[in-house]
Amino acid sequence: MYFAYGSSFLLNVTSEASGVGAGALLRAIEPLEGLELMAGSCGSTPLADVGRGPGRLTKALQVDLRQDGLDLCAAGPLWLAATEQRTGTIGKSVRIGITRNVHRTWRFYERGNAHVSGPKKLRR
Repeated sequence: MYFAYGSSFLLNVTSEASGVGAGALLRAIEPLEGLELMAGSCGSTPLADVGRGPGRLTKALQVDLRQDGLDLCAAGPLWLAATEQRTGTIGKSVRIGITRNVHRTWRFYERGNAHVSGPKKLRR
């Protein structure tokens, strides 16, 4: 977890041992459960936009620096879990909002999912 742009918490998932720089920024979620709770924390944001974008994602999940360092593979207040919902085709694109290594396709998303953050063409 970290605070960015003076306004939003962002959630990274690290994938290596402590001290090794490797991880992924979670940019969006598709709300499947807890919709009323998420919508309530996001004010008048349309449901399709509640989890679209890294700042909205953390707001919808009500996560902040208190969750920094949690083991997301262990059951707890915040964890990654498998879903029974089928995942569509995975696409990849260049990263968003960076100035270095802009040609690298290190951004992955579910093609055609209305909850994907970034350019509208990724949601089609």
